[in-house]
Amino acid sequence: MTAALGGLRMYSKASVQNEQERLINQYAPLVKRIGYHLLARLPANVQLEDLLQAGMIGLLEAAKKFDDSKGASFETYAGIRIRGSMLDEVRKGDWAPRSVHRNTRMVSDAMRSIEARTGRDAKDSDVAAELGLSLDDYYGILSDTQGSRLFSFEDLQSTGGDSAFEYADSGAEEPFGDLQSERFQGALAEAIAGLPERERLVLSLYYDEELNLKEIGEVLGVSESRVCQLHSQAASRLRSRLSGWKSS
Repeated sequence: MTAALGGLRMYSKASVQNEQERLINQYAPLVKRIGYHLLARLPANVQLEDLLQAGMIGLLEAAKKFDDSKGASFETYAGIRIRGSMLDEVRKGDWAPRSVHRNTRMVSDAMRSIEARTGRDAKDSDVAAELGLSLDDYYGILSDTQGSRLFSFEDLQSTGGDSAFEYADSGAEEPFGDLQSERFQGALAEAIAGLPERERLVLSLYYDEELNLKEIGEVLGVSESRVCQLHSQAASRLRSRLSGWKSS
């Protein structure tokens, strides 16, 4: 009886491994498809090979952890894990010098001060004047921010002084952690809705429609560098408006 049970377990384990291998072989092309799609939207020094390697790790994890009783298809589940693994790899490779992070926080702090003082959206010229910079120098800071670090809404879940955004502790115990996350999503949605129209449109085209910066420029009738500035400015404005989240 014991030998029979042992043989059944071995058969079951081999069956699971075979199914995992089948899923990996079948969906390996999905890794390449997602990698090429992301690459078009990332800074030029992100390497496709690094994305694909991270994506394969995501696919392996998806094959091990997939539960078809949850209702989602494997392709949907794997796509989320693959893309998340690639984005994690990009974030780990943050090559920005600390001065860029300091400048990012400086812009957000200036926006917060201006908007608290005036009760209206801080304009480019307002922020430049607040920082004692020319418009060109201010735009240079925005370009450095976009060119050095991927900004995504997942970054809003991170903590740490050099993070693009800082807010609620993701390690909060359940069920309070879920409540915090849900409350934050509401605060984030409200903050995005309150952005100036053009910044809100850039985020929508970039994250919802998944256009790259060049394509967004064509839609808006502006240069790619101007889209880059608007994108970074939106990120800084969100950061400034969500700065009190930890204490809320």
